[in-house]
Amino acid sequence: MPTAASEITLGFSRKKFHPGTHICLVFRDEEERKKIVSKFLESGIFDDEKVAYFVDIAEPSDVVSWLEEMDIDVSPYIENETCTVSDAAITYCPDGTFIPERMWESLKETYTLAGEEGYSNARVSGEMTWALRGFPGSNRLIEYEAGINTVVKTHPITAMCQYDANKFDGALIYRALQVHPYMVVNGQVVENPYYLPGE
Repeated sequence: MPTAASEITLGFSRKKFHPGTHICLVFRDEEERKKIVSKFLESGIFDDEKVAYFVDIAEPSDVVSWLEEMDIDVSPYIENETCTVSDAAITYCPDGTFIPERMWESLKETYTLAGEEGYSNARVSGEMTWALRGFPGSNRLIEYEAGINTVVKTHPITAMCQYDANKFDGALIYRALQVHPYMVVNGQVVENPYYLPGE
């Protein structure tokens, strides 16, 4: 297990948070999303964390390109696998089916391996639009999100889940907010007033 710091920075927020923070980023503006996500990834790298990004709306190489456009050169960190950028659909549905239990185990493994490899902690961020593609099991998305709150109690990987309000309907976004203890508001992470513990 990583020898996690008692508090971590998220890059785009002035506050510090405990490792294992589970954040919901609901956005409409793509450029604003990129600013937040880039700072989240950059701060993890600079704090010696293992960082993973799951991309859906573009190719992994496109993520590297827009990070470089924001003066964040992740190439060396990708080469040494400090930072990985992978296809979200393959990550969440490796055999074409979404199974929450499998993804929970994957998150635990990511956290454990980060410690074994000498990282201070681990953080991930995923574009959740893969769930709109009709993969079998996608209807368990909210169950999966709720389960992350249990995972981070024993394996405090920091996770930021991205929901595009231009693509997800309001009802699903509301349900997603109910299972995230934290949310992004005006570029800052705040305690989520919609969160329902135990959901």
